Amino acid sequence: MTALLTEPPATPAAEPPARGRLARLVLGPADAPRYARPALLLLLAATAALYLWDLTASGYGNSFYAAAVQAGTQDWKAWLFGSLDSGNAITVDKPPAALWLTTAFARVFGFSSFTVLAPQALMGVAAVALTHATVKRTSGHLAGLLAGAALAVTPVAVLMFRFNNPDALLVLLMVAGAYCLVRALERASLKWVLLAGSAIGFAFLTKMLQGFLVLPAFALVYLVAAPTSLGRRVAHLFAALGAVVVSAGWFIALVDLWPSDSRPYIGGSTDNTLLELALGYNGLGRILGGQGNGGGGGGMGGGNTGFGGETGISRMFGAAFGGEISWLLPAALVALVAGLWFTRRAPRTDRTRAALLLWGGWLIVTAVVFSFMSGTVHPYYSVALAPAIAALVAIGGRELWRARKFATARAFLAAMVGVTAVWDHVLLARSSDYAPVIRYAVLVVGFVVVLVVLLDPRRVAKGAVALAAAAVLVVGVGGGAWAVSTAGQAHTGSIPSSGPAGSSMGFGGGGGGGGGGQMPGGDGQAQDGQAQDGQAQDGQMQDGQMQDGGMRGGPGGGTSSEVVELLKSATSKWAAATTGSQSAAELELSTGKAVIAIGGWSGSDNAPTLEQFQRAVANGEISYYISGGGMGGGMGGRGGSESSTSAIATWVQENYTAQTVGGSTLYDLR
Repeated sequence: MTALLTEPPATPAAEPPARGRLARLVLGPADAPRYARPALLLLLAATAALYLWDLTASGYGNSFYAAAVQAGTQDWKAWLFGSLDSGNAITVDKPPAALWLTTAFARVFGFSSFTVLAPQALMGVAAVALTHATVKRTSGHLAGLLAGAALAVTPVAVLMFRFNNPDALLVLLMVAGAYCLVRALERASLKWVLLAGSAIGFAFLTKMLQGFLVLPAFALVYLVAAPTSLGRRVAHLFAALGAVVVSAGWFIALVDLWPSDSRPYIGGSTDNTLLELALGYNGLGRILGGQGNGGGGGGMGGGNTGFGGETGISRMFGAAFGGEISWLLPAALVALVAGLWFTRRAPRTDRTRAALLLWGGWLIVTAVVFSFMSGTVHPYYSVALAPAIAALVAIGGRELWRARKFATARAFLAAMVGVTAVWDHVLLARSSDYAPVIRYAVLVVGFVVVLVVLLDPRRVAKGAVALAAAAVLVVGVGGGAWAVSTAGQAHTGSIPSSGPAGSSMGFGGGGGGGGGGQMPGGDGQAQDGQAQDGQAQDGQMQDGQMQDGGMRGGPGGGTSSEVVELLKSATSKWAAATTGSQSAAELELSTGKAVIAIGGWSGSDNAPTLEQFQRAVANGEISYYISGGGMGGGMGGRGGSESSTSAIATWVQENYTAQTVGGSTLYDLR
């Protein structure tokens, strides 16, 4: 049994005839199966169609990042630092790697809804291709195709590869790191180890510490399975760590060395540094709560849920995360356990076991961190799990199918199919009016496949192709249908979710967009840690919901035409200033002008200070102050009544006369 789950011995074979360039492009290398390359091209074409179809229905997607892209097309320094505005007042609350790529695309092809969203779709296609390539190197062409397809139709992957949050690039870089590591394992190659470390370093520049969640698995696999001495393995890992530090640290050093008065404030930080942002708001604050991420005592169950449901091992299967990522999660866990059990006596360098350790370690570490995070965690973060789940299902399914003449392998194979059928039925039942035929068909076909696999080994052999097709259908149809429904919906705001419109999982379908200040469905006061399951906290946006303040989603937003025309006529460095990044972003997209986001994303950053704001007004750099926007007033616990947001609002109200324009309260600061 162990032998069947490890690499088959090499057998001499005649050299296949060489193929021409066109034949290699269409059919692949001569030693590859004839189906492999056409199937891969078909997979990538279908993935591109799924990710690009009707993409502009989502407008600018997340206006927060779209405004930063627009700013980057208007000013080179804004591009470099990821500034929200072309005047370089404050950055977004993430490093700018994802913005660098999207802005480059927009600079070449012009700023529009399509050029903001299309790069994410193309990165998704690249991630599918790289997942295929990585799995193929350890488990063959068919497993690679299955892994790529499973990733392509994971609902949260469809969601995020059609949306302009940084997660698309994060996933691509983590998969690139895994590919480089698998290449390194083949010959203990230092070059490929360094490339793997570099990929993860740039993942840090995309979404900070989340990019490091795969490092324990990477280090373990290389330490265990690289075909060289222990000393060289350890030395290579230290070299890889150096590559991580260099590829991530150069930008941290650049920010620290650049004069702070000549660059934008680092949004989300308390001391205007990237390192504090990484360790605080985007680091320990996410895991432990606090630092603008809510805190431990409120919310659902025993801890701040941060939009993701109650903390604990069941979070990935709950109402918020379940429909995003858990369709194949039970099958992946079965595949991991089965694979590790049957390869327990394999040689140290066995590539199948190394692949299981790689993807299994990635899955376990990331899922555990997401499950027990007490700070803000959004269900769409789970896209980071999608490549690992897809790879485990493909590798485990392939190896168990090869060993199907053994009863134990058939039992595990039946468990993978059966648990997927039951769980898909449960997930689909959470939206009772969605595709009931699929819900029951999956259950019935899955039951039949399980019975055949367990009770009649002869039929497993005789009807192998039909049975395999039925098993793949059961495993993929539930999540696949949900994924297609996801692609058919518009998604705007800052907390997108997958599924059809009005689904009860996550936050529902698409619709409106990000505007400025109060929480939907409430009394206008955002209560940190007080939301119910499926409702937004911390003053942030739900997918398809609109905040108060007069700014709505989509290209150009729904900001009143009077305000838009007024700001378009401004000739100062910043046309206006308002509280919070979401409101400022909507104004920027509507007018094409720079707008200061006082207090950053939550309104609680101490930027600009009152003195800086007063100096800018005195120098004629700000034309208008628009009150009532954003998520200000110190939400997130870092600003409070003494924050610069409150001080600036008070100073403006005491020294300038309010006027109403298009339903908004403005102050002319000229």
